[in-house]
Amino acid sequence: QVQLVESGGGLVRPGGSLRLSCAASGSINSISAIGWFRQAPGRQRDLVAAIDSGGSTTYVDSVKGRFTVSRDNAKSTVYLQMNNLKPEDTSVYYCAAASGDDFNSWGQGTQVTVSS
Repeated sequence: QVQLVESGGGLVRPGGSLRLSCAASGSINSISAIGWFRQAPGRQRDLVAAIDSGGSTTYVDSVKGRFTVSRDNAKSTVYLQMNNLKPEDTSVYYCAAASGDDFNSWGQGTQVTVSS
């Protein structure tokens, strides 16, 4: 079992930056990838970015060039650096851990609001 705790959300103006953190504990050796998802009210939860155990990263087109996912193995933490934030980035952001092909462990979510 993997436990995940997100932090770092908040209110930021358009063009601003935030860094989200996802701290993992428990059976972290079973993790094959960590993904960052977001869900706005009335919308489905979508994958934004992910990093696998080999360090390979993937991003949805709408955040390429603005968001960067990275990890600190010593701290068992994955980060999502978000730059040049836009109002449409406003969502609850979740991190999730995959064991194999499925993301099956989820954090509690952190709110990101981009507004002037």
